[in-house]
Amino acid sequence: MPLTPRTSSPLSRRTLLRALGGGAVLGGLAGCGVPAAYVAAGDRAVADRSATDKRLTWANWPLYIDTDDDSTRRPTLDAFRKRTGIAVDYVEEINDNDEFFGRISPALMNHQQTGRDLVVMSDWMCGRFVRLGWVQEMDRANQPNVTEHLDPLLRSPAFDPGRAYTVPWQSGITGIAYNRRKLGREIRQVKDLWASDLKGRVTLLSGLDEAFALLMQGNGVDITRWTARDFDEVCDQVERNVRDGGIRRFTGNDYTKDLVTGDVLACQAYSGDVIQLQADNPDIRFVVPEEGAELWSDSLMIPDRAPHKTNAERLVDHYYAPEVAAELAAWVNYVCPVPAARDVLAASKDPDTAALAENPLIFPDARMRGRLAIARDITSTERVEYAKRWNVIVGL
Repeated sequence: MPLTPRTSSPLSRRTLLRALGGGAVLGGLAGCGVPAAYVAAGDRAVADRSATDKRLTWANWPLYIDTDDDSTRRPTLDAFRKRTGIAVDYVEEINDNDEFFGRISPALMNHQQTGRDLVVMSDWMCGRFVRLGWVQEMDRANQPNVTEHLDPLLRSPAFDPGRAYTVPWQSGITGIAYNRRKLGREIRQVKDLWASDLKGRVTLLSGLDEAFALLMQGNGVDITRWTARDFDEVCDQVERNVRDGGIRRFTGNDYTKDLVTGDVLACQAYSGDVIQLQADNPDIRFVVPEEGAELWSDSLMIPDRAPHKTNAERLVDHYYAPEVAAELAAWVNYVCPVPAARDVLAASKDPDTAALAENPLIFPDARMRGRLAIARDITSTERVEYAKRWNVIVGL
C-alpha cells in the first residue's frame, strides 16, 4: 500500500508522558514497595505455546503505530496477521514507564505471567528490567531482519550489550527546539540557553532521565561514562539559572504549547515532536548542539514467563523488514532504527513521502550521527540520591 506521511497530529506519543521525572520509583523497586527480586536466567521461561496457539498480546504506548485515515485499522500490524496467521491483541495501555512498571512488577517478582508477551518501554526503564532478570533473551534465529538491519548506533547500549534482551521500537533525539523568527538568531550550543536574551524564555524537561544527558553534553561530558561529579555540576548549573530567573519552568511535553505560543523561545525538546510542529510553523527549528545530543530509544521486550515467545520474536522481526519500517516511520516521524528504510521512502512516488528520506530527524546524516550518543543509565543505587536532588530543583 502507498506510504502516507503523517504531516501533523494534535497529540504525539510523548505528549502523553507525565512529568514524573523518573523519580516515582526513587530506589528502583523499593520505591514501589517491591523488594528486589532478581530472576535467574533458568527461571524466566515457560513452555512456548506459539506453535499451536497463534496469538500474542502486545502492550504499547498510545499513538505509537501507524493507523489508517479513520484510525480503525493498523496497516503494518494487519499485514503481519495476514502473512503469519498470528492474531495480535494490541493494547495501548502504557502512559508512563514507572506506572506500568508498578502494574506488572508484582507478577514478575513472584514468577507469574504478566498477561503480555511483548511490551515497549523507554531504554532507561528497560535497563531496570534487564538488571532484575525480568525479560527473556530473544532468539535471533527468529529475527534475521533485526540481525541485518538494526542501526549500528543502537546495537549495544551499556544496559544490554548486543541487544540480547531488547530491540528498539523507535528512537529519538533530545536536543534544543527554538523559534528562529522570534529569537532572531541561531542556537548552536547548549550554553546558548543561558544567554541574556533568553532569560525567562527557556524551559527544561522535568524528568531526570529525559533532561540530564543533554545538559552534561553541554559541559563537554562523554555521556556514555558520566560520573557523580558530572551530575553535581549539572545540578549546580541548573540551580543557578533557576535562581537567576533564566529558566521559565520545567515541563513534560507541554513545552510544545509554550513554544507555539511564543511564551518560550528555546527549550529542551524531542525530535519527533518538532517534526510535527514544523508542519504548522516552519519557524520552529530543532538543533543537535555542537557538543552533541542524546539518542534514546523505546524498546521491545519479552517479559518473563510470556507464553508466546516465538510469536513475539516474529512480530519484532516483522517491523525490521525495511518496507515495514518505512511505513511505520512515515507515520510516527521518530528516528527510524532501520536505516535501510530510507531507500524505501526515497523511492516513493509521493513527493511528501520521498522527502522524509532526507529528513535528518528521521534518518540522521553522517554529520549528525557523529554527534549522537546513548547515555549510560542511572543505576538503582544512584537513582535514590540523584532523583532526590533533581526533584527538589524542579519542584516535583
